[in-house]
Amino acid sequence: MKVKISSINAGVSGEYFVAAELSKRGFIASITLRNTKGIDILATNPETEKTLNVQVKTHQGKSRSWILNKKAENNYASNLFYVFVSLKGLMDRPDYYIAPSKTVATYVKNSHAEWLRTLEKNGQQRNDSSMRKFEDKSGEYLERWDLLK
Repeated sequence: MKVKISSINAGVSGEYFVAAELSKRGFIASITLRNTKGIDILATNPETEKTLNVQVKTHQGKSRSWILNKKAENNYASNLFYVFVSLKGLMDRPDYYIAPSKTVATYVKNSHAEWLRTLEKNGQQRNDSSMRKFEDKSGEYLERWDLLK
């Protein structure tokens, strides 16, 4: 049975799922307060003392695309990673897609520019929007927790 939860609860559950996965992998993971701009989880590797900033984006379903905003084009650092979460079903483990922020920034900038270049079905030029999309059609970033090491 498919259960649809509110987008707020989906987002919060995604953060907790990611924190749990990071903890399972040996990181010390702390979910930030809502006023921490662009960072949902601070994760420290106790062996290397390296700290990572994690931005979590969650949706419900099996799609491999997530909506971001224009800020994602310039929101990157060597220690900032995105974890994209697909909540599939109540009894199913979510899918996790892990990508460096520079990869995400480049992708959303280039894909949005391409989207703007294509015409609407009626031949009209597209209007710019602050919405952006990250997609991983091939599954290249599926379960890539190794990128965080």
